[in-house]
Amino acid sequence: MATRLLTPTQVKQRFRAAGITVTQWAEEHGYTRNAVYRVLNGFDKANYGKAHEIAVALGIKSSEPLAA
Repeated sequence: MATRLLTPTQVKQRFRAAGITVTQWAEEHGYTRNAVYRVLNGFDKANYGKAHEIAVALGIKSSEPLAA
C-alpha cells in the first residue's frame, strides 16, 4: 500500500495553490524556514535526521524503510 510520493516541484505547486508560503508551513510544523527550503531545493538530501523528517512531512520521501 504505497502512497505516491511528490516531487519538490509538486510540493511548491501545492503550496501556491493553497495560498500558503514555505515559511507558514515550516512554522506550523515546527521546522525552520531555512531547513524546509534546503530540502525543497535539494541542498539537503534528506536521508536521515531532521531533513528526512521534513521530507517525510512534505510527502517527498516515505517513512517506510527501503528494502535492501
